[in-house]
Amino acid sequence: MLIKLFTDNIDEYLKEDDVIDYSNKIITQLADAIYQESDSEVEYIKKAYEFVRDNVSHSADKNEDILTCSASEVLKAGHGICFAKSHLLAALLRYKSIPTGFCYQKLILDDETAPVLIYHGLNGVYISEYKKWIRLDARGNKEGENAQFSLDEEHLAFPIRAEKGEEDGFIIYPNPDKKVLERLKNYKTRTELWDDLPTELDYSL
Repeated sequence: MLIKLFTDNIDEYLKEDDVIDYSNKIITQLADAIYQESDSEVEYIKKAYEFVRDNVSHSADKNEDILTCSASEVLKAGHGICFAKSHLLAALLRYKSIPTGFCYQKLILDDETAPVLIYHGLNGVYISEYKKWIRLDARGNKEGENAQFSLDEEHLAFPIRAEKGEEDGFIIYPNPDKKVLERLKNYKTRTELWDDLPTELDYSL
């Protein structure tokens, strides 16, 4: 596996905007609380990741229909789809000056009920102590999906099944994909989005 950066400008992986709104008070308060309980930067990354994975529900698992997009919206609502949860994790890490970006996989939505290829979002995070980037999937675990924090061997939520047309994306982008953001911002409910999940990205795998 060869992880690649979309840009060598590390500052691009630290910036704040209206989606990765890490100066929002509820983001800073949570980040500071987790940071105080961490003995190292690596431990902070692990704890922040596990908080988003375990304490913020995936909207579909919780049967929530309202869409969230920005990091603060996700934290306030307590849920988000994979893309939205990746925005929250990025905000928590960037607030503590940890370079964080966005990765995408092309996956079958459901083998039985919706055998269509759509995109799934996760994060790329820089581990300064080891001078390496790793990918983390904060989607949220359930039966058959067991993503874990690991510095060595990846443990993501979904294995790629190339024979079914699925694709892995090893490029770490500094911004959430524009086509993803358009849907999260233009649709009001997950029901609407589920009829038009992203099958193409502005970025390219």
